[in-house]
Amino acid sequence: MDTQDNDEVAPSPRGNAKEDRHFVTALARGLEVLSSFRSGDQILGNQEIADACKLPRSTVTRLTYTLTKLGYLHLVPSLGKYRLGTATLALGSAMLSKLDVRQIARPLMQELADASQAMVSLGVRDKLSMIYVENCRSHAALTLSLDIGSRIPIGTTAMGRAYLALCPDTERRELMERIRELDEIAWPRIDTGIRKAITDFQEIGCCTSFGDWQKDVHAVAVAFQPGEGLPLMSMNVGGPAFSLSPQYLLDEVRPRLIETVNLIMGRVGRG
Repeated sequence: MDTQDNDEVAPSPRGNAKEDRHFVTALARGLEVLSSFRSGDQILGNQEIADACKLPRSTVTRLTYTLTKLGYLHLVPSLGKYRLGTATLALGSAMLSKLDVRQIARPLMQELADASQAMVSLGVRDKLSMIYVENCRSHAALTLSLDIGSRIPIGTTAMGRAYLALCPDTERRELMERIRELDEIAWPRIDTGIRKAITDFQEIGCCTSFGDWQKDVHAVAVAFQPGEGLPLMSMNVGGPAFSLSPQYLLDEVRPRLIETVNLIMGRVGRG
């Protein structure tokens, strides 16, 4: 499982603008500005946003002014910097409310968390990250300090690898190429982990990350397609390595995780 915001940035869509007459460059740039805020409490200035988005500061200044007028950003006058505004909160809340699978999954996830004495999380992909949309902690054990909205890398975490193992081949190839471009040096290790995850998913029904993302974090994960127009999702169980050994996660937790995912899929289907 998988902790810590991920600063991975997908290749900018601006390069496709000339090739696609339907592509609105100004809108894409505005969304890139909002995407540069990796957490709701992060505060950024125009120069920091310009560096993150690889845009001229003058362009960013116009975009932040417009987004502030619309309520998507809020200016902190004493700092001369911005934080996310309430309009983005409304967007996020609207999206989460449409994920009915969360209501179905939550009690089953809590049962699994308590049984495994770990943290159980449900996530969806955003660019080269997985974002937690639901999270349940064991009441009896030390777990990771993650919550809904936490962002983790797709290539080295159990949750991300599970997604890559189940997504369509064309999507997987594109994502792997983007991960490789992001970090050529680390790519051989990441590539090995992803290919092992695909084999594991086929052979044992889950994917793993035992210290591959963070050396003191162990996790197992299963991806599934809930249907009903919902995105491909991944569910993981994980926590501190000192309390969750690979053997325990594979022998004891893995069957419960697979059973939980199957129950969720069955109940979503009946809905």
